[in-house]
Amino acid sequence: MNDLRVGIGYDVHALTPGRRLVLGGVEIVSALGLLGHSDADVLVHAVMDAIIGAMREGDIGALFPDDDATYKGASSIELLGQVGARAASRGLRIVDVDSTLVLQSPKVSPYRDQMRENIARALGLPVSAVGVKATTTEGLGFAGREEGAAAYAVALLERAET
Repeated sequence: MNDLRVGIGYDVHALTPGRRLVLGGVEIVSALGLLGHSDADVLVHAVMDAIIGAMREGDIGALFPDDDATYKGASSIELLGQVGARAASRGLRIVDVDSTLVLQSPKVSPYRDQMRENIARALGLPVSAVGVKATTTEGLGFAGREEGAAAYAVALLERAET
């Protein structure tokens, strides 16, 4: 039997004027962007957190601290590539990633395929191994009030055969 590992990721960022809105490595035209030390790509952060969790190496803050100037304005898709390489260096293969973006607006369905492609490329996966979904909160909570966005992700890793 293969050594399987599952990780769950979650991230949230506030929405604010004057910032870019980057989701899944795609810049989306919007009056509001996500506030954060890096590009604040909440979707990719949740995916990274899920993979790091499956590796049992803490969370993204442990690898990419928000008080480290190295990561100021960093591309989360590039950091995701580093996480994928880290998993490989630990003898783990990323099998599948699924994610859900929680955002009232803008609608992200026109960008979903590009998000999946970006995440798959960063991790060296086929697009079929990456799921991206989006939902609103029917106007409820911080996401519904358009104060922020959240994302959930799950990752399945297996011990690479030697």
